[in-house]
Amino acid sequence: MFAGLALGVLPEASGAQEAALRFGVLPLGGALESRQDWKPLLDDLGDALGRPVVAQSFTSYEGLRLAMQENRVDLAFVSGKLALEAVLQYGMTVLNQVVRPDGLPGYRSVLIVRKDGPIRDLDDVLNQPGKWRLGLGETQSMSGYVIPQLQLFSPRNIAIERHFPSELVDGHQGTALAVANGDVDVATNNTADLDRFRTHFPQEAARLKIIWESDLIPHGAIVMLLGFSDAMRDKVRTFLSGYGQSAGTRGDAERVVLSRLHGLAGLPPADNRMLLQVLRLEYQLAQRQAILGQWVSEQARQSRLARLAAEYEDQRQRLAPAP
Repeated sequence: MFAGLALGVLPEASGAQEAALRFGVLPLGGALESRQDWKPLLDDLGDALGRPVVAQSFTSYEGLRLAMQENRVDLAFVSGKLALEAVLQYGMTVLNQVVRPDGLPGYRSVLIVRKDGPIRDLDDVLNQPGKWRLGLGETQSMSGYVIPQLQLFSPRNIAIERHFPSELVDGHQGTALAVANGDVDVATNNTADLDRFRTHFPQEAARLKIIWESDLIPHGAIVMLLGFSDAMRDKVRTFLSGYGQSAGTRGDAERVVLSRLHGLAGLPPADNRMLLQVLRLEYQLAQRQAILGQWVSEQARQSRLARLAAEYEDQRQRLAPAP
């Protein structure tokens, strides 16, 4: 839920030069797979920095969130929502954003079902409460939770916990497999992860169809602790933004590495302003929930809406301070 956020106390991050930098990885695919996919890039980054960089992958969004909160990672590849929390709560800042080969500034949340299943279209899902089993992402997932709530369910006054008799909360790969294998009837997912799913699970992917797509969602970001020097953060930002962008054999090898990282095409430089759209989406969801919620009085509802508006403006200014 949208709430007032305070910058946490930073650890001393400028210890021994040889100390390994800890790079947190989103749980896209398995944890071991994530570490292996990131290792070539992080090895190259370590060589450029003169200190090792090690991947730490987590089995859930919540695991990575807690690691950032507890300062157990120095950098991280995160979703827009987790990047927003990292900047506003955990003393981190955006270094780079994600670009995919299609060149679009984002991806789309989707609702998937089995092609041969009982659900024919979106109306079947919306108009038959209490019938379908739902696969859902964690609350930190933009495409698996926030966007379906904001753009699909909340506008129709549908409360997920009442509309669906059971829920399976899992990562995008897990929910896609659950639909393909008949363990749930319908699930949230996203276009980028479905592309990856088709590569790893072609037979299961062939059983799926999309019955709803959202508007574009901002891609994820690389964030780093503010406790490091500007010079160190600039080195990381510059290295990542140039990775896979040069001509020749080296650039070709780096592009292969990027393609294995969830189909990335590059990591151009960015700053906290890229999170303004994510912040706006979070505010819109919290605002809608407040409007639809049960309150002891209309005055209480309006008081909540006023607090949300004030918090949104404060956080917007923190992401994009006036010059």
